[in-house]
Amino acid sequence: MKNSLDSAALNAAVEDVHHAGMPGLFAEVRDGEQVWRGAAGVADVVTGRPATADMRHRVGSITKTFTATAVLQQVETGRISLDTPIGRYLPELVPGERGDTVTVRMLINHTSGLAEYLPYAYPSLKAFPALADTGPQSLDDHRHTRFHRADLIEMGVTAPAVGTPGGRPGVYSNTNYLLLSELLEQVTGATAEQYITRNVIERAGLRDTGFPAGPHVDGPHSQLYEAWFGMIDPPRDYSVYDMSWVGPSASLISTVADLNRFYGLLLAGEIVSPSSLAQMQRTVPVISQEGQTIDYGLGLHPMEIPGQAPGEGPGQGQGTFWGHGGTVWGGGALAMTRADGKRQLAVAVNLQRWNRLDSSGKPQPHPIDDALATLYRVAMYG
Repeated sequence: MKNSLDSAALNAAVEDVHHAGMPGLFAEVRDGEQVWRGAAGVADVVTGRPATADMRHRVGSITKTFTATAVLQQVETGRISLDTPIGRYLPELVPGERGDTVTVRMLINHTSGLAEYLPYAYPSLKAFPALADTGPQSLDDHRHTRFHRADLIEMGVTAPAVGTPGGRPGVYSNTNYLLLSELLEQVTGATAEQYITRNVIERAGLRDTGFPAGPHVDGPHSQLYEAWFGMIDPPRDYSVYDMSWVGPSASLISTVADLNRFYGLLLAGEIVSPSSLAQMQRTVPVISQEGQTIDYGLGLHPMEIPGQAPGEGPGQGQGTFWGHGGTVWGGGALAMTRADGKRQLAVAVNLQRWNRLDSSGKPQPHPIDDALATLYRVAMYG
């Protein structure tokens, strides 16, 4: 495995993602002390304003690693126990038998069996995961809706369960992380956003990362274009959006440089203790929102890179990559760090759900998919 960064190959790889159909993207790759940053395409399809590598971006569910990290910090203080039922902390939000059987750990690793609230908050998504029967109308309807976290939690808790507490595989659900946000507030006396800002973001020295105060992204940023599987054509800009629909489960704004710094420090045991990190890396099978079974820990998961070299996959030492991905309406990001902490990639894209559906309602392959896979290989293997 080479330890040098091939700038020409990385520049070509991001350009290829743009030429495959991505309006704009930007990325940072680190190998030890070496750093490459690059961008391709445009941040605004109307004005032609170019994408740049220093842009702030909505990073979606990458926020979950920050929230899980905050909970683990409170586990270290003794205020939270991973295997205590959530009903002991939040009896009004998770009452009855489920409150007695769903533990904090089950919320963090998505084995609670609690349903995803989004199809209930967004009526046009009610048929999810039957994508062909969904529509994007609700995305417009709720652009400026101020959701209350307790209402969203109630939607998920009262919806039919998607599994039994602790069952395998788990099912990925934002309801879990909104409950964790309430738990942080209960035990710290601060909002989850305040606690995470002070004890995770500032502790990691992240200067361009934070929760949004309103519907806008402050500072240099890209527009965000949502295609909803070809049902919005041309894709629509959702960069101005009230993020209360996800809160501390997926609303964070960051940069590719900050993401690499955060995951580098986390995996070095500098934000939580090494024993807490070991807990975060204990995985269980979980069905992702894309319907794929992945291994998921406590706000972290190992990743495979398509077409990776033999012997360099997860479980093979240097070839194990830990991190998280995330999407919001129109925006996406991915951060991964090699297990030894040396090689890192963070990438942000400004188009989502570019795959159109085939006659059976499944997303069709798109050239963007292959181009991104190539970028990941070049970034992590050189």
